[in-house]
Amino acid sequence: MNTQAQPATSVADIVKQSLSVVLVVAGVAAFYYFSADHDYFKEVRLLYRVLGLVAVMLIVMSMVLTTDLGRTIWSFVLESKQEVRKVVWPNREETMRTTLLVFAMVFIVGLILWLLDMFLFWGVRYITGQGG
Repeated sequence: MNTQAQPATSVADIVKQSLSVVLVVAGVAAFYYFSADHDYFKEVRLLYRVLGLVAVMLIVMSMVLTTDLGRTIWSFVLESKQEVRKVVWPNREETMRTTLLVFAMVFIVGLILWLLDMFLFWGVRYITGQGG
């Protein structure tokens, strides 16, 4: 049996991740709290609320990216970008041909299902004596 032990997560990483969750919840709560119809907060415009939420999210992202999990996720994103560059995308003619083929197949299958439904409905009406 070949099992590999997971490296222990440091206490600092756990604290950063927990604080990140708390900050996200606090940022979203503040966004909605300041949208309430209080006399004091009527001056707080949507722009300021959105900018505050974006600022909190940027702080959270920068904090998470300093953890082991954040570095792993960031390396995955960078590797994914490299893999997307290797994809051979179809040209316009291939895309149009494939799209038209999909539309034709959907139409044909829909027609077959409609005919099947119609004949089954006719058969059930004939068996139950409800149709003529």
